[in-house]
Amino acid sequence: MSIIRKAVIPAAGLGTRFLPVTKSMPKEMLPIIDKPVIHYVVEEAIDAGIEDIIIITGRGKRAIEDYFDASPELEMHLKGRNKNETLKRLKKISDFPGIHYVRQKEPNGLGDAILKAEKHIGNEPFAVLLGDDIIADGHSLTGDLISVFSRFHATIISVEIVPKDKISSYGIIKGSIVESDIFAVEDIIEKPSPELAPSNLGAVGRYIFVPEIFECLKRTSPGVGNEIQLTDAIRLLLQQHPVYAYKFKGLRYDTGDKLGYIETIIDFALKDPTLKKNLRKYLTDRLNQS
Repeated sequence: MSIIRKAVIPAAGLGTRFLPVTKSMPKEMLPIIDKPVIHYVVEEAIDAGIEDIIIITGRGKRAIEDYFDASPELEMHLKGRNKNETLKRLKKISDFPGIHYVRQKEPNGLGDAILKAEKHIGNEPFAVLLGDDIIADGHSLTGDLISVFSRFHATIISVEIVPKDKISSYGIIKGSIVESDIFAVEDIIEKPSPELAPSNLGAVGRYIFVPEIFECLKRTSPGVGNEIQLTDAIRLLLQQHPVYAYKFKGLRYDTGDKLGYIETIIDFALKDPTLKKNLRKYLTDRLNQS
């Protein structure tokens, strides 16, 4: 049994970078070939031993609930046509254990979204997985963070080296090295300019929090974008509790960015044995024509 039993997946954002498609489709449901982004995130949580998943939804996000629900009519249709492999894949989706939904009525920021899960989480540590990020090759970054938590019993933030031109899009940490790939966090700044950033290590979409983060979120005033910023709550947490950062070395896909989304689809297709040969030929031909 995992030392961390519960996870929160915030999925209530408006997805403005993908308008107009996100006017009627949750950004978390954008497909990576034949599976939506949030499917990969839920799989990662389950692979890490998470038993309860709380998805924070908002207005217009019903498609997420429908996706993880059973579909008796479709299952009967597939069974009647002997499409057993497709049926097996479909049932695996609805058999995901312990998924619950909490509504964020207004888009007041990531911090506010996480706070909505407080009653379900209770007084125990928990994971947070952002719905935009997919970790490559089925790797469970959440599992890595749980391993680090089992040693330090403190909040763990996943970070990676951020290119200079992207620093202003991340929460950037200031920290001191504890051991290889692990830092004691001294400060974290939301979306600083490259000139003011304390490092080039930016927080990415995986965290393990101690339950004290909820009180910090309640004390956090609206910050950047007039929203409750998770970064500001972490700064409050630092005043009384240690926070560590784990430098992630693997490959992360940011599907919340248009180019990142396209890169994700191409890379996943190039790994698909039914697609890679023809796609490689198509891409080569197109590049030769450019």
